[in-house]
Amino acid sequence: MPKIVAIVGRPNVGKSTLYNRLIGERQAIIDNVSGVTRDRIYGPCEWNGRQFTVIDTGGFVKGSEDVFEAAIRSQVQIAIEEADIIVFMTDVTTGITDLDADIADILRKTDKTVFLSVNKVDNATRQLSANEFWGLGFENTFFLSAITGSGSGELLDAITDSLPSDNDELDDDIPKISIIGQPNVGKSSLTNALLGKERNIVTDIAGTTRDAIHERFNKFGKDFYIIDTAGIRKKAKVHEDLEFYSVMRAVKAIEESDVCILMIDATKGLTAQDLSLLRLVEKRKKGLVLAVNKWDLLDKETNTARDMENTLREKIGMFTDIPIIFISALEKQRILKVMEIALEVEENRRRRIKTSKLNEIMLEAIERVPPPAQRGRFITIKYVVQLPTHYPAFAFFCNSPKYVRDAYKAYLENQLRKNFNFTGVPVTIFFREK
Repeated sequence: MPKIVAIVGRPNVGKSTLYNRLIGERQAIIDNVSGVTRDRIYGPCEWNGRQFTVIDTGGFVKGSEDVFEAAIRSQVQIAIEEADIIVFMTDVTTGITDLDADIADILRKTDKTVFLSVNKVDNATRQLSANEFWGLGFENTFFLSAITGSGSGELLDAITDSLPSDNDELDDDIPKISIIGQPNVGKSSLTNALLGKERNIVTDIAGTTRDAIHERFNKFGKDFYIIDTAGIRKKAKVHEDLEFYSVMRAVKAIEESDVCILMIDATKGLTAQDLSLLRLVEKRKKGLVLAVNKWDLLDKETNTARDMENTLREKIGMFTDIPIIFISALEKQRILKVMEIALEVEENRRRRIKTSKLNEIMLEAIERVPPPAQRGRFITIKYVVQLPTHYPAFAFFCNSPKYVRDAYKAYLENQLRKNFNFTGVPVTIFFREK
């Protein structure tokens, strides 16, 4: 099952700093102005051999202070429903505020695991002041400094110890294909067209799907699970943040699936949010198909599809070996084709190459274009093996692994893709000392 850790709390307590610390890169925008987090607010973390996705909720709250407070309470409710573990972040320099107390009241009523993290505890005086936060009543309380990293290891240890087990209720031999994308791109329409029944409520208002779909498709000689992530549950008392809810669902589906069909709207093109989802799919080593929906709404000329495909690949940047297919879920154009391609991508993801064949082809490619010398040191790659992972990963054994540059790594990946079919699948390359 997917593992999601959501960082919640009022503005400006350091959620984005902790998020960056956990995922190991300076990704979120950090400023000492409330509510500056806007994009790229979910990423992978690995600790003690366990993997999970971290969500920084700050990026979804926009507006005045009053709106902030309502939206933050709403987010906490969503996090309670959708995350496996909640990190409730506070700030020792301000003490316990009214909003902290409100959030604590909501979180104490949940049966989800909650870790209270008191941030900015970076000297003895603040260590003493932080004891006030035990009064919020959380057994799992951690004093830390997100900016220096002190105390974050203890929090990570506790998170990984509390993650649910990896047992999956679904049959592992059957591919799991998720349909992800922004609200109202047609995810539910595609699911309904495939399953041949109105399992979802579909209207032209974003966010009308009441729950996520998890259904087996077994016809036309195909057998796979469909995971539809539209998943917005309406509740009378909670005015949910649509974008935040959608992202929580998409992240869960990415974690659970083998291949993701990223649906985009042909009339809008590839947006920043689409790219964020695409990068997360790549980082989680899942298969990817790009489905351009509502193709029937465009006025088309001879090269419209080719020109749009070129534009999309330029926007995508690095990982461009992705199938792109133009569909209309409403008109049922190419909807079976998109699933056929998704199943081919899953085959590519499971592909195993004989070591003898791998070395025959790759050593010849290395001989043809040897790695450039670095600081007068010649790099010799002796052999290559495919690693026993759930996705394509290869180890190249050489005399000086740390001197192999990214440009040469890209060359090797291109050679792997050229000689063996890994379309739609991220390829991972390691260099190890012989």
